Amino acid sequence: METLQFADTAKRLDVRNACLDDSTLDNVSLQRWRVNNVTLAGTKITDANLSDLEIDGAQLGGAYIRNIGLPPEGHPNHVPNAVQQPLRFENCYLAGSRIEDCNLSGVSISMCNLSGMTINGILVEDLLKEYEKARAKR
Repeated sequence: METLQFADTAKRLDVRNACLDDSTLDNVSLQRWRVNNVTLAGTKITDANLSDLEIDGAQLGGAYIRNIGLPPEGHPNHVPNAVQQPLRFENCYLAGSRIEDCNLSGVSISMCNLSGMTINGILVEDLLKEYEKARAKR
């Protein structure tokens, strides 16, 4: 397979019906990229600014998403007192997924199937039933 190298340049690529397996992008700006009907299985994205990223109609089974948020103190892109824009998940199949060691303050969950969902080992359905009982007694 031929290797194309671009260094210290500005180019616009129009790539169609191509195999770019095992390619590497390092220190590259890809703002406003449009990617359609692609396979990114096994792709790893590290130290990336994905603000305003939109993923629609994707299969993410087995995905491992970690260390998400603003750059921490000590990182060259850290901005003290910066506030991250909230994330939005809509119409997602997350059954069997795990959320661990995450800041969920201010998170809103609505119109979702919560059967079997637990928080710290406690069934959310049970928590909601107890909440409704206590609320009815007021």
